[in-house]
Amino acid sequence: MIQVTRKYRFAASHRLHSPQLSESENLELYGKCHNPFGHGHNYELEVSVRGPVDARSGRAVDPDRLDRLVAEHVVTPFDQHDLNTEVEAFARTVPTTENLGREVYARLAGAWQTAFPGEWPVLEKIRIAETPRNFFEVSGTDGQE
Repeated sequence: MIQVTRKYRFAASHRLHSPQLSESENLELYGKCHNPFGHGHNYELEVSVRGPVDARSGRAVDPDRLDRLVAEHVVTPFDQHDLNTEVEAFARTVPTTENLGREVYARLAGAWQTAFPGEWPVLEKIRIAETPRNFFEVSGTDGQE
């Protein structure tokens, strides 16, 4: 088996705020990320897939097909958008990068069979870098919990 990882980028803004918490609790929990005007990140997304090397093509995944899948289901819906107000998935969920990772994984997993109808490749994991110090990985059922 071969694991292939491709990197993508998108920029998005968010505000970390939970309606179940008071303003002071939100401020204590999220600190400067609770700014009422929000803040943005230049996210780096890595998508890792696994599969055998195809004898005919010599590849484990068609990178163009993977690029189209990620562009349609992740980059285009999130890039240059306010996650809190412009992405339905975050209407009732705090758009932490943990939750963003779960959403990205769920979107890719949900569309996977359309893009890759055979047994291979399989979606192994996604990894999002929010900042140079903060990385988040989601794999398998982690995206569904």
